[in-house]
Amino acid sequence: MSSSLRHVSHAPTRPESTWRALLESAAVEVFEIMAGARLEPIVDCQDEPQGDRTAMVGMAGALCGMMTIRCSGESAAKLASRMLDGDAAENPTTACDALGELCNMVAGNFKSKVSILADRCMLSVPTVIRGEDYVMQPVNFNEALTLVLSFEGAPLWISLVIHV
Repeated sequence: MSSSLRHVSHAPTRPESTWRALLESAAVEVFEIMAGARLEPIVDCQDEPQGDRTAMVGMAGALCGMMTIRCSGESAAKLASRMLDGDAAENPTTACDALGELCNMVAGNFKSKVSILADRCMLSVPTVIRGEDYVMQPVNFNEALTLVLSFEGAPLWISLVIHV
């Protein structure tokens, strides 16, 4: 086991009641700073997560789980264009890279807001799935915090899946 992994290995942290608000704050901050995008909560959304782009970042150490952002390809392209001051809609790879980076930054911002996680939780490299006929089914998870936020009228699903 690497020395950096030994440093973060211990009993998993259980989620606290404040985490939902911290996750929303992290997402709003990152999208505003990186893409100039204003996110608004969608209250009482009963829809299942949908869209043909899902970015994922694994979390290990004090928190074992995964952060995901799911949205339409159109929303991912708009976000990439805002981040890169260009037309990313013509290059799906650029849109995926941008969505992956946003997910990575939301995960990092969130863990920095939770003192027990700040330096005791490592993040994986982002992975992005393209396609829409699938359901994310994490194995052996205990809890999930899911937010539905609006970006230019379109929904974004941001989830923190937690293994405890």
